[in-house]
Amino acid sequence: GGIAITIGLLTEAIIFLFLGILPPEKDYYWDKLYPGLGNYHSKIAPITAGEVGEIRALDGEKVEGQLGGMLGELQTMSKSLSSLKALQEVDFSKTKDQISAMNNFYDRINEAMTNVADAISETERYKQQVDSLNTNIDNLNNNLNSLNNVYGNVLTAFGTRNA
Repeated sequence: GGIAITIGLLTEAIIFLFLGILPPEKDYYWDKLYPGLGNYHSKIAPITAGEVGEIRALDGEKVEGQLGGMLGELQTMSKSLSSLKALQEVDFSKTKDQISAMNNFYDRINEAMTNVADAISETERYKQQVDSLNTNIDNLNNNLNSLNNVYGNVLTAFGTRNA
């Protein structure tokens, strides 16, 4: 493992060394608008006819052409932005409807949970009443057995006197 890490780090160091020595490729956007910008000592004048030496008038056709192109791009971008805004509004209106539907769903779930809790408490009361009823029935059975014993004893007592 140590040898593989060492080889990898050395390869990386060599790559960074080459990247530090080689100059970057010159493909700048601003060179198209300002030719000669990459040369430190050049005297350039944007959108004019030549280098700066004496003040010259702007080349109207060149300026008009560039401004016309920019205007066309701006109009295209404006149309794209307005269609994007319309799509965004549609998406947000659908999202609003979905959120309201989810809120209604959660309200119904809360209502159902309340009903379940009420049903559980009613079941608990029913169970207590059934337990109480069973206790009363047991007491009634005990009292009935005691009464049967007493009645049996009375009958036995009357039966022995009559015989």
